[in-house]
Amino acid sequence: MTHVSRGAFTSDDAEIAYLVAGQGAPIVLVHGFASTKETNWVTPGWIDTLTGAGRRAIALDNRGHGESSKLYDPARYHTTIMAEDVRALMDHLGLERADVMGYSMGARNAAFLALAHPGRVRSLILGGLGIRLVEGGGLPEKIAAALEAPSIKQVSDPQGYAFRAFAQQTKSDLKALAACIRGSRQTLSREDMDRITAPTLIAVGTKDPVAGSAHELAALMPNAVALDIPGRDHMLAVGDKVFKAGALAFLEEHA
Repeated sequence: MTHVSRGAFTSDDAEIAYLVAGQGAPIVLVHGFASTKETNWVTPGWIDTLTGAGRRAIALDNRGHGESSKLYDPARYHTTIMAEDVRALMDHLGLERADVMGYSMGARNAAFLALAHPGRVRSLILGGLGIRLVEGGGLPEKIAAALEAPSIKQVSDPQGYAFRAFAQQTKSDLKALAACIRGSRQTLSREDMDRITAPTLIAVGTKDPVAGSAHELAALMPNAVALDIPGRDHMLAVGDKVFKAGALAFLEEHA
């Protein structure tokens, strides 16, 4: 098991928790909605996979998640703010440039980071997010409603139920997550995608109804390729061996 060190720092109005493991070229990991750095990256084996490949893996808890500050104003979860939390983590650790991998909401944050600070992102891996980065406003309002329901037994919508159950499993602050959904619904335009020139891998499960097409998004970018994760939905694609193998090959190609 890889040795993991942990820390925290202040980014704007939030304290951000993070972990660091391994040595070598840095890769910053940005988890998805209702997840945590542990749930998204440690438990599925990503930290061991990346450090085993000679990488220094760095993962944060997004604001409102895990051990980071819980905020209840949706405006504090604007995607540009969450992307700046990632940039601030890099500043805190003295990283001028790094590879960046995000999953779902974390992929959205990573794409916004690459657009705002192109010199900081050496390469980009977007998991669990395809064309919905352009043609969609984040997770739907019904999920926020499911999170705010008095009990999970009162949630009838299947997607809302799945996210509520996942949030409870990760012992999340449901009120903070509802604010996050309402505040982080920003998209990028087709012109924006054309301006993200970092080498990019877009990996989406073939049974993922949340992300949208990886191939359609890759077609909008000057230096992107798509990776299908066979037979996986949004929740199960995260730790899939095809995703890991594809990410390692991509990182090696652009080392």
